[in-house]
Amino acid sequence: MGTGKVFLVGAGPGDPGLLTVRARDLIAAAEVVVYDRLVSEEVLAHIPTGASLINVGKAAGFHPIPQHEINETLLNLALAGRDVVRLKGGDPLIFARGGEEAAFLARAGVEVEIIPGITAAQGGAASLGIPLTQRGVTRNLRYITGQCRSEDDIASYDWPSLADPDSTLCIYMGAATIARFAGRLMAAGRSPSTPVAAIAQATRPGQVSLTTTLEKLASDMGQSGLSAPVMFIIGEVVHFAAIHPDIAHDQISSPVVAAAE
Repeated sequence: MGTGKVFLVGAGPGDPGLLTVRARDLIAAAEVVVYDRLVSEEVLAHIPTGASLINVGKAAGFHPIPQHEINETLLNLALAGRDVVRLKGGDPLIFARGGEEAAFLARAGVEVEIIPGITAAQGGAASLGIPLTQRGVTRNLRYITGQCRSEDDIASYDWPSLADPDSTLCIYMGAATIARFAGRLMAAGRSPSTPVAAIAQATRPGQVSLTTTLEKLASDMGQSGLSAPVMFIIGEVVHFAAIHPDIAHDQISSPVVAAAE
């Protein structure tokens, strides 16, 4: 029996209609699927009956299966001759540790194929009609993670650069740290009136969102009821959501979501 192959597949932000054709085909033919917590139930429903499902999901501060064990699980399945669909929310190479898994498997001689997916920033922005870049408004786009273990981790960011008023800043998994991030951005010179969108369950039927400003973000999040994971989009491009009321109003449906002026 030969060595199997591992497919690192991006499951997108949640809506199965946003899967790539390659991802959809691999999921539909899968015999073994190793999946993360952020893969939506709607996407998991496309896995064929009879496939082996292995849940290795992690949450902030709760890692029941450490990364090294996930790596070993993938390796052992491949060495047993199994082709494995390693399913990750969003894109497997954007804050998903897909690069670590690919490198580990490559060193062990296992073939890996990477299938990109639509990342949460793209899916969430599109669902509200927000362009992440816009000529004359923003000159650069930044993706950062809000998962920080300590204040030293937060301080290690280049805050003057992130506070650039001509940039769009997307913060992944930042619900627990967003108050400190907002404070750092304003201290580094970002205007308190900078618009912000916070999106939970992006592109899924239960999507809820909040639009506010940087100075009101912490207090509005505390009252909103939005639960992790939350995508934050910070920058002048958020104003464009207002010109797509048919999009935004359909999505902002939860009575607990507060919208700031």
